[in-house]
This record gives sequence, C-alpha cells and structure tokens, in this order.
Amino acid sequence: MKELIYILRSKFENNKKVAENYFFMTFLASSSLIIGFIIYPYAIRVLGKEAYGIYVFIFSNVQLFQLITTFGFDNPALKKISLFPHNQEVKNRVVSEVLISKSLFFCVSLGMLTAISLFVPFVKTHILLYYMLFLLQLVEILFPTWYFQGLQRMKFVTYINLIVRLLSVPLVFILVHSPSDIFLYTAIMALLPLCGSLFVFVYMFVKEKIRLQIISFRRLKAICRNALPFFWTTAFTTVKRESLPFIVGTFLGMQSMAILDLANKLVLIPRIIATSINGALFPDIMTNSSTDRVRRIMRYETYIALIIITLIAAFGYWAVLILGGKNMVEAYPLAIIRSITIYTWLIVDCYIYFVFIPKNRYNLIANNQLISMTCFLLLSGISLILHKSLIILMLMFVLSHVIELIYCRYAVRRYKLFN
Repeated sequence: MKELIYILRSKFENNKKVAENYFFMTFLASSSLIIGFIIYPYAIRVLGKEAYGIYVFIFSNVQLFQLITTFGFDNPALKKISLFPHNQEVKNRVVSEVLISKSLFFCVSLGMLTAISLFVPFVKTHILLYYMLFLLQLVEILFPTWYFQGLQRMKFVTYINLIVRLLSVPLVFILVHSPSDIFLYTAIMALLPLCGSLFVFVYMFVKEKIRLQIISFRRLKAICRNALPFFWTTAFTTVKRESLPFIVGTFLGMQSMAILDLANKLVLIPRIIATSINGALFPDIMTNSSTDRVRRIMRYETYIALIIITLIAAFGYWAVLILGGKNMVEAYPLAIIRSITIYTWLIVDCYIYFVFIPKNRYNLIANNQLISMTCFLLLSGISLILHKSLIILMLMFVLSHVIELIYCRYAVRRYKLFN
C-alpha cells in the first residue's frame, strides 16, 4: 500500500494537469451525490417511500430517453478535443456538430415520450413529472462537460455544478413538506441544473469564443455514423443499468424501488471517486500510452476497489440507519453486493479507455455491453419466474458486470491487443 501511495503521488507530481483533472472530475460527481445525501434523509421521510419511489422510477425511465438525445456523440467529440485542444477551428466545428445533432435527437425523444403517454396509463398519470425530469436532457445539450474534460479544465464545470447543487438544499427544506410536494421536489431537481447549463452555454460563446457553424445533412449523417458504435455501447449499458430499477418498480413496487435507490447511493460516491481516475487519465493516455502503464493502472485500481468494498461492508449498516432509518435496513446487504461492481467498473473502464478506444476497437466495446445486457435480462427473467427477490435481482446485476470483465480479458487475448 505504501508503494501504491508513493507511485500515485509521484504520478500526480509529474503530471499536475492529470491530478487537477482527476480531482475536479471526482469532486464534480461526488459533490452532487454528497449534497444528495444531505437532502435524502429529509426527502425520504417527508415524501415517504411510495412517492419517493415514484420519483426514482420516473427518473430512471427518463434515462432511457436520454440515450436518444446523447446518441454517443460525447466520446468522439472528447477524443477530438483531447487531440486538438488549441485549435479553435476544430473546437468550433466539434461543438457545433454535437449541439445541433443532440438538439435534433432531443426533439425525436420528446416526441416518443409524448406518444408513449397516450398508451401507457402510468406515464399518462405522471406525465407532468416525466416532462419536468425530461428537461434534464437539455442540460446534456447546453452543458458540454466533454468539452472541458478534453481540455483538462474541469475546475469551471465543477464550480457551476456545486453552486447549482447547493442551491437545491435550502429550496427542498423550505418548499417540500409532504408527499403531495413531489412536483415541487421534482421541479427543484430539474430546473436548477437547467439554469446552470444556460449559464455555461453563454460562457461558451463569450469566453471560449465558440462560433457555431452550419452543419450539412451529409455531415450530420457522417457524425451519426461515427457515433453509432458509442451509441450501441451506451444503449446496452444504460438499458442494463436502468432495467434493474424498471424491473424492481414494475414487479416489486415503489417501496422496493426506494430501498434499491438507497443501496445504489451508498455505492455511487466511492465508485465515482475510483472510476474518475480513468476519465482523468484518458486525455493523457491518448498521447502517452503503453501496455506496461495500463497493466500498472489496473493493478493499483484492484487494490483501491478491495479497500472500498471492505469499507462499505464495515460501515454500510450505520450509513443506512443514519440516512433512511430502520425501515430501510434492507438496503445494507444490497449495497454490499452492489459494491462488487466497483472493481468490475474500474477494470472494464481501463480496457475501454486505455485499450479499445486508442486502438479504435469500438466493436469490442459494443459487443461486451450487448452480451452483458442480454445475460442480465435473461437471468432477471428467470429469477422473476422462480422467485421475486430484490437480492437475487441484484446478484444477477453483479453477475452481468463480471461477464463484462471476462469478455474484456478474452478480447484482449483473442485479438492480441496487449503487445
């Protein structure tokens, strides 16, 4: 462990840009969750498990529509910005391509939601909540986190997000007092990030000197074609991830949905802290990659994952009591099982960011996620037939992540991607 700390410290001292990028990416993601933890004990008690479960269920549903809006445009754009961070013409073109493409696909996804509301009673009943949370897709369009990540300038993005999240705390405590205030709670969670994204959108033109360009239909087709491998990868990943809450909410009820959400929350902060390492290293790896370096990163991240899993097992029960109370203790065993995905996430991300993407093997990424998603859906279907259990469903979810890791190692050996 002393060796690991020494090497990480020396790496950060030798590349302060990577260290700074890692810190702000981690702080960006974890601060949102920490503030969520501050709000959560109040929200779950005031709104109740049923109303809060409905909110989480609808939020999860909307993530599926977000697939269409984002369509995998971010990763190719991030790669281009990382390679040409000082070329204003490239930045103008890439920002224009992503903004226009996402805007068109947003209209498509909005039309799909409206059409579905005509035929699905639950969606029709809660259509206002769906539309309010749907506004978060505009944040994906107006707030180009990928742009600042590619430039390794995450400080600005982090500050804006932190301000927005902090503002939500007093608003929730002042305005939300009963289950009937679920609409106010949803509005706060959706509109504040939208305001922050509008500020960043203006900043892009004023400070970053971005100038939008007209994108031809032929160019738009080419952009979609280049983004398609990332779309499939993201689609399979998102469908698998959001299928778990969808299945739980549909077959086990909204109270089980609330328990699942707390279990996920306990794992998300440490997982984000760990997995942000790969996102921060990505721009540097694109220009300075080697097999030995990737292997070392994987070894260190294995140690990190084991430490985090141990900490969740040791202190997770007390965290559940503090956040949710005694009626939410079922979340503790779920959190322990879910924590195993921290290890698989770290190592699979290493393969994706540091092996598959640099070697343009996007098909392997998509195949991996397709196999994992298919296995999870099949295993979940079988488990629901045999016995409806939240713990069994979580075990199937974790098993699908293990399958991802097995496939990555198989692909590396099969195609000799490690020299």
